[in-house]
Amino acid sequence: MSQTSILSTKTLSAEQRQVFLDANFDLLEQDFIEIKNNLFELNTINNNLIFSSQNAVLSLIEQNGWEVLKTKPVFCVGIKTKELLESHGFTVDVYLDYASELAEIITLIYNKESYTFLSGNLRKETLPEALKSAGITFNEIEVYQTTLAPFKISDQENFDGIMFFSPSAVESYLTNNKIKNEVCFCVGTTTASALETKKIKNIVIAETPTIEDVIEEVIEYYKTESI
Repeated sequence: MSQTSILSTKTLSAEQRQVFLDANFDLLEQDFIEIKNNLFELNTINNNLIFSSQNAVLSLIEQNGWEVLKTKPVFCVGIKTKELLESHGFTVDVYLDYASELAEIITLIYNKESYTFLSGNLRKETLPEALKSAGITFNEIEVYQTTLAPFKISDQENFDGIMFFSPSAVESYLTNNKIKNEVCFCVGTTTASALETKKIKNIVIAETPTIEDVIEEVIEYYKTESI
């Protein structure tokens, strides 16, 4: 039986890669987006911090004097973002899987607080719009930039599945490539929506929006298929 062939639209860690090797999958990795951290001032920070990605955390800890913010309560999107924050000494008061869920909790329960949202240039309007509509005091600092890195995959390559981890990666991939019969494994509903707007239907969404869960979905999908 031929190997299952998977494309990852971002470079994986050694541990993540090993899962595919152990399952005897053929894996190709290619970064379809690039992240660049911005320099920014820490003097306009409100009482609470909001992070919607690990990239924002990684940018913050590159700034001079970031440690003074560790006393501020944190609200974030994603278990991995929470773990990264806690590993650097932050206390995460609330974390949820999606920005829409976090926005709902903040506007319903924590609406008397003030916030600073540390974001990227391609972030969705979900959180800012919700905070604005609820009359919540907040400001936003763009702490990193995402740029598309389109790449043409060789016509000789035939993948069974493609892993997508952001709407930006979907856009970048489709710049020079088409999705034919491949199954698209997505980190979450926002990424899946980017495919659905292109009328792509063969989509599997991870139960929890982490890279590890996407990988687990891939392995399980083809294990079940081969039974």
